Amino acid sequence: MRAIRLFLFLLLGALTLVGGGVLWWQQALQAPGPHAEEIRLIVTPGESVRSVFNDIAAQGGFRHPGLVDLWVRQVVRPRVQIGRYAIPPGASAQQILQQLAEGRVLLESLTIIEGSRFRDFRRALEAHPGVEVTLRGVSDAEVMTRLGRAGLHPEGRFFPDTYRFAYGTTDLELLRLAERRMQSELDAAWRDRAENLPLADPGELLTLASIVERESALASERPRVAGVYVQRLREGMRLQSDPTVIYGLGDDWDGNIRSKDLRTDTPYNSYTRKGLPPTPIALPGREALRASSRPEITGELFFVATGLPDGSHVFSKTYSEHRKAVQAMLARQRAAAREGGS
Repeated sequence: MRAIRLFLFLLLGALTLVGGGVLWWQQALQAPGPHAEEIRLIVTPGESVRSVFNDIAAQGGFRHPGLVDLWVRQVVRPRVQIGRYAIPPGASAQQILQQLAEGRVLLESLTIIEGSRFRDFRRALEAHPGVEVTLRGVSDAEVMTRLGRAGLHPEGRFFPDTYRFAYGTTDLELLRLAERRMQSELDAAWRDRAENLPLADPGELLTLASIVERESALASERPRVAGVYVQRLREGMRLQSDPTVIYGLGDDWDGNIRSKDLRTDTPYNSYTRKGLPPTPIALPGREALRASSRPEITGELFFVATGLPDGSHVFSKTYSEHRKAVQAMLARQRAAAREGGS
């Protein structure tokens, strides 16, 4: 009987010690961390949990690094998600564990401006330090195949925007997101299009929008620019858009467009060929898509840049009016050149 009592006494004491140890352990893990400044770290694919916690410990994030190491190896065994993290000052070991396990990462940012080309998008993806590059050296045609759009020309098919994403997102994932965004925007613009547009399908709307995007710096002018091109299409006139010529020249374009370039026939030269070019020439934004689906048609057939810093244009209904506007623009350029040389 005495032996049983002794055993129970010892057992109770052991349990008390264990319970007290566990309580102390929990309190230690929940106590504020010793770091007074934010801790930044990057968790890369395949990196071990121990490596991540060693990085945090090296930056002073744990008051009891050995205790945390034992905890993660023997008790919780957390899964740490890849990404770039900012650990708040004073965060406890338990809070840090929770942040890493939940993947509360800093979001990366990539901006593709309206009017960019597909090649610009690819270069931006390859240059971004937060993007996992998987498509370097892969042809545009193969990229479209991997996106499930085999045979489709990539130009114009990706929506220009600012994309927020987790560190380590692949270039293919971001392209897939941008392609779906563009398809959604294009579908919406096509559904809301004006009646009797001389456009056979959404693809032609996208092509027209890409031209409007490249021709117009002012959002307020885009419906009017689109109206000129729609009117020209209706009357069977050539579009005579310089950006289409430039696109057709490809790497041969040196930054200046010359008269001989306007006469050099390519599938994209809208001075030598009627109708729309075979594909878009850039990545149009939402405003260009909506302007092209609902153009402002006033009978105007011509426009030319004013030469003013705001990027505005003069619109004309007749060729004689257009010639006067061109002469005024040239005179303004000559005057500016004289002032710059004086």
